[in-house]
Order: sequence, then C-alpha cells, then structure tokens
Amino acid sequence: MAAAPGSGGGLALALVSAMAFGLAGPLGKPLMDAGWSPATVIIGRVLVGALVLAPATLVLLRGKWQLAWSQRWPVLAYGVLAVAGAQLCYFQAVTRIPAAVALLLEYMGVVLVVLILWARTGRAPAVLTLVGMATAVAGLVLVLDLRSTGLDPVGVAWGLAAALGLATYFLVSSSVDREMPAVAVAGLGMLIGGVTLVVAGLLGVLSLSASTAPAAVGTLPVPWWVGLGLLGAVTAGLAYGSGTMATRRLGATVASFVGLTEVLFTALFGWLLLGQHLGPAQLVGGGVVLGGIVLVRLQEARELRAATRASSTA
Repeated sequence: MAAAPGSGGGLALALVSAMAFGLAGPLGKPLMDAGWSPATVIIGRVLVGALVLAPATLVLLRGKWQLAWSQRWPVLAYGVLAVAGAQLCYFQAVTRIPAAVALLLEYMGVVLVVLILWARTGRAPAVLTLVGMATAVAGLVLVLDLRSTGLDPVGVAWGLAAALGLATYFLVSSSVDREMPAVAVAGLGMLIGGVTLVVAGLLGVLSLSASTAPAAVGTLPVPWWVGLGLLGAVTAGLAYGSGTMATRRLGATVASFVGLTEVLFTALFGWLLLGQHLGPAQLVGGGVVLGGIVLVRLQEARELRAATRASSTA
C-alpha cells in the first residue's frame, strides 16, 4: 500500500509513537517491582490512556456519533484484537517462552501486514519491499539477542496470536473511514481494550494485583499514581494516538516497519533508565533494522511517485 497523499508528518508521528511505546517497559517495570502484576500494569496503562484521549475523542466526535456507530466493527476489532488481544496473547506467551522470543513472534505482525495486503489487493510486494522486510526481521533478531532452546509450542502459538493483534492495529488504523478522526479511533479502541482486559482479569484469565508502594522512574522515587499516570499518558495515550494518525498517513506497510523501531527505543530507554547493557550485536542489529525500514520506505515512495505521474498523465 502506497503512502496516501498528504502523508507529510506521518514519519515523524510514527517515530514519536514508537518512542512512546518503547517507554512501556522502562516505565512499567518499576510498578511491577513495587508489587503490581504485569496484567494490572497493562490494564492501568490502557485505561489511563483512554482517559487521556477522552476529551479529544468527545470533541472530535461531536455531531459524528452516527459515523462512529457505522465504524463500530473496525473500532471493535481495534480495541479487542489490536489493544487487548495483542497484549493478552503476549502476556500468555511470556509465561511459557522467553520474553525476547515472544516479542520477536509478536513483531511477525509486520510480515502479516505485507501478506494480508498481498491477499487483499492481489498485488505481490515489490522486490525491494521483500528485501527490506527480510533485512528488518534479521536486524530484529540481532537486537533481541535470542539464545533460547526448546521452545514451548503453546507459547509460540500465543506469540503468533499476538502478531495477529499487531497486524490488526496497523490494518485497521490505515483502513477505517477517513471521516472518523484517528485520535477518536484510538480513544474508543483503548476504552474497549481496557474493558476487555478487565473482564479477562475478573474471569481469572489474568492475575491482578497492585500496590501503593512508590515506584522508581530512573533513579527518582515517585508515588504509584505518578508512575501509572506517566505510563498511561505516554505509552498508551500518546503512543496509540500518534501511531493511529501516522498509519493513516503512511499506510499499513510503511507504518508497521517504522514501528519496529519500538524495539530499538525499548533497548535505548532500558539502558538510560534501568542500566540495562546494550551489546555490540544489538547495536549492529539496530542499524540493520533501520536499513530495512529505509528500503521499504524507498519502495513506497517510488510507488507513490509512479501513481502521481500516472494521475497527472490521465
């Protein structure tokens, strides 16, 4: 899918989104260290993000609630599959397989985006896109520094289910009716996703626990509600809002590949805030991921120029 006309600023928004998503681990870990279960951190993050976007969502949908109702199925898919499903499946995967492997499997959603668009349009991806895809995935393997053996097949299945949720995020964000404000899609989607996760917790699918002990952001101890507020506002409200706007401008393919930089930002913030070591392989892998993204972006730009020339000729 070529970038849509008027995609200016899309790349910057996508990078902001990836950077915000990349802070999820470094901001969420202090809460977990303080006694919060991973599931409770995820639920708090999503619901606070929905609350942050609520004023903008209400203003943008004023007089457009009929439009929102007409887009209920894409928005429901966004909330249930892209927000709740991806995180629930990843959470289940890491109980059985190493977190790095689970993350790699989730990011196979980028490959799914290319394959689903291929099936939907009947147009095979260009060679440059395929090369960029292979390059980016190879770089991702280096960044995650996989050293595990004997993977649990059930854990792998959960990881691949998370990939489907990630692919849904990019596909719905790019294809929902353009009259429906992107921020409203993110706001409603997170509300639906948060409620879905709460229900999963009440049914016993997720383990829920929390604490009022202070959390440490970097070296600074802060009240739990400050830590949760930062987590929700930045890694959910800002991340999903800017990411949905970016995907609408760039298209699902380019946006999903730029989204791979989330892993690089996670490693960077883990080093800055948590003192986690970055090895040579991870640094090289980061460069390889960026190279793959550049290749995909070049192909999309080439297709956009070709489409513009054809339109001008016509």
